[in-house]
Amino acid sequence: MPNKLKQIWASGGVVLNSWLHIPTGFSAELVAKAGWDSVTVDLQHGVQDYMSLVHCLQAIQPHSVVPLARVPSLEMGIVGKVLDAGALGVICPMINTAEQAEAFVSYCRYPQVGVRSNGPVRAGIYADGGIPGYQKVANQEILCMPMIETVEALGNLESILAVPGIDAVYVGPTDLCFSLGIAPKVDQEDPRLMEALSRIVEGAARRNIPACMHCLSPVYAKRMIAMGFKFVTVGWDSIFLGSAALAAVAAMRGN
Repeated sequence: MPNKLKQIWASGGVVLNSWLHIPTGFSAELVAKAGWDSVTVDLQHGVQDYMSLVHCLQAIQPHSVVPLARVPSLEMGIVGKVLDAGALGVICPMINTAEQAEAFVSYCRYPQVGVRSNGPVRAGIYADGGIPGYQKVANQEILCMPMIETVEALGNLESILAVPGIDAVYVGPTDLCFSLGIAPKVDQEDPRLMEALSRIVEGAARRNIPACMHCLSPVYAKRMIAMGFKFVTVGWDSIFLGSAALAAVAAMRGN
């Protein structure tokens, strides 16, 4: 189970990620077949639950795509469950302090470096050598990705980045906008957000930690790559479906 995202970063590349809000394996399969490097199942703001996560991971499995999951909050049980289901990385929202980052890392790692409970019932069956093989490599291959999305997190950025075991940091732009007093929307151009993003990219680069950005359009995602982000999410399944439906209706009505 070598994690392809680590290989992409090691070679100096950028990860292209997509996002799943819709709780069906079929939509996950359609997105996974499109050619992304990774696909994230969103248990925080999507309408996914645990079983739809499992179905989405099963749909992603046959394709050369790294499965990730965003958990609803910093809680040991759900972090362990999404990893046991087969996610190869976890994105955790609202990590505002080094102490929270340390807790998150520990939830993603087996002892002796962490406190993750043993039981990779689904994840382990695909590893070389089965579950014992999974347990030997999971601490090295699982990605731990805390979200930086508040003014408090910006103030604690250096101490968060200094936490051993963080593999990348993921920017939640709308919450960060909220916290900065800016209208919360993706693909934002406000100079205050741009300054915050530059701080995150520069701080992460100094520690050789990839910075990740949540985007809506390919145009904005390419701008973020030019700024220094090493992982960009470009849209999500519900917006793909909704946009295509709106475009079809507009074309038929002559708008």
